[in-house]
Amino acid sequence: MAISEHVLATAAKVSNWGRWGDDDELGCGNLLTPEAAQRGAACVRTGKRFSLAVDLRNDGIQVGQPAGRYNPILTFTSMNERDKMAPGIWEGCDDLVMMSTCAATHIDALSHISYDDLLYNNRPKRSIGAHNGATWCGAEKLPSVVTRGILLDVAKLHGSDRVDHGHAVTAEDLDRALEATGLSIEPGDAICVRTGDLKWYFEGDRRRYAVGKDWRTVGFGFSCVEWMADHDVAGAFIDSYTYEVMPPESGNWDDLLCVHMVQLRDMGLLQGQNWNFESLAEDCAEDGVYEFLLVAAPEPFVGATSAPVVPIATK
Repeated sequence: MAISEHVLATAAKVSNWGRWGDDDELGCGNLLTPEAAQRGAACVRTGKRFSLAVDLRNDGIQVGQPAGRYNPILTFTSMNERDKMAPGIWEGCDDLVMMSTCAATHIDALSHISYDDLLYNNRPKRSIGAHNGATWCGAEKLPSVVTRGILLDVAKLHGSDRVDHGHAVTAEDLDRALEATGLSIEPGDAICVRTGDLKWYFEGDRRRYAVGKDWRTVGFGFSCVEWMADHDVAGAFIDSYTYEVMPPESGNWDDLLCVHMVQLRDMGLLQGQNWNFESLAEDCAEDGVYEFLLVAAPEPFVGATSAPVVPIATK
């Protein structure tokens, strides 16, 4: 088999290759204009702040699927020690961490996914190497996100605290959730989509959160790709592990990660997983305000293909 024709046709339709120049490595990050930042800042009315990050911990989200992803492993390089070369009586500690850059809350670099040997903006995947990492669209090229965020509470839309495993969030879901907010999307906004799936992790069922039920997971369906392109969003962030629904809706396993493939490789969309919207969603439901200033600065690991991030929503 091969990638479905519908996927390839959509990829060609939403492609941003060359839109911002042949050397562009920002993709939809170009939509994060000063005007988008001002629109986000105008949302701040109460000053209430919500961290959208999950703790980095050694018993965190990663359970070994896919293989090679590690929760943070924390060790000390010094523990309550004196620096004998420095004056004074102080004692200090220093830490060393080894972890996957996508271990918990993160944003994917545009180099994270390729297909047909190509990365975003028509660059070869061989630009990624073991020594220098991603020399094209590495995590250090990710922009700082400062814009208006809009919470789209799909779980609430379905009358539940979480949607069922195997549910594909559709373009219709996004339309209905957006309508419930009373807002309209402007170019450069970021959508934060709550499925409630992260509650499995908070309740202690790490494996169900990571691999779903019977290997069926929650996330964006393929119809969301055109929806996000049509609305010119800068980024899409979700509270699920796989970002998109699994298995692929088409039934063609060559379409696995087709949302990733088209959004990263063709659109250059900023996308993130394992974002925590629980406290924010409670507050939005209480006051009926679903827009906020979203600030998220990815760690600029040179050559990495994902970057940990601590997003902050301020209302």
